[in-house]
Formats: sequence, structure tokens, C-alpha cells
Amino acid sequence: MIGEGRHFRRQQRAADEDARVLPLINIVFLLLIFFMITGHMSAQAPFELEPLKSATGSHPHPEELTVFISDDGHLAVDRDALTLTELEALVRERQSETDAALRVRLQADGRTEAVRVVAVMEALRAAGTERLELLALPER
Repeated sequence: MIGEGRHFRRQQRAADEDARVLPLINIVFLLLIFFMITGHMSAQAPFELEPLKSATGSHPHPEELTVFISDDGHLAVDRDALTLTELEALVRERQSETDAALRVRLQADGRTEAVRVVAVMEALRAAGTERLELLALPER
């Protein structure tokens, strides 16, 4: 008979290991590019801070002046360490430079003693700050 003794074999493809990994590499690079582009840029604290927790989830307004308080009570503005009296002088100077009320944002480490935070807030009020925002993370 016709075709007797002939066996048809299916051709097997050579396993291409690289072809299975390429889509994964593409996804990883796309994610890397996505996170690089959408990264959040903001004023960085000059020392490590553990933010306070807040029961409300309000969003901060554009900043004018950000004051940082470390867990051991040190103060800084724009990466410059300063004392409480220097902070008061800086706020008075900035307030005199602008016609509108100076907006001050206060970011304290969550481990900072409340007494120290209140003392800084009082010093800011005494220096003429009319609008003070305490930065905190919403409680989850």
C-alpha cells in the first residue's frame, strides 16, 4: 500500500529558553520606568523621621516654610539645623518679606515629646505665624 512503512513524525521545536524570559524582563523594565516617573518629590527631612499618625486624612497645601523636629528635639529648616530663637528670627524675616500670611508646615518625628512640639508651635505663634499646619500620616 501507499505510504506503508513511512511514519510521519511531528517536528519538535528547539526549546528557546530566552524567549520565555523576555516578557518578564520587559514588564520589570516598564515597572521601573513607571516608578521613576511617578516618584513623589518633596522636601526631604535632614534626619530620619517617623511621622505622627492622624485620625483625619486632610491634604496639605503648597508649602511656604517647612520646619522639621527630630525625635531628640533638634530643629531644621531646608536641611539647616537651628535653635528655637533662630527659628523665630527666620519666621519673622520671612513674614516681613511677604504680604500674605506665611504658611508654616511642622513635621515632627512621632517619637518627639509633645511638650517639645508645643514649645515650637508657641515659638512660631510668637514669631507671627498665623497659619500653622502639623503634618501627620492618617491612621490605618
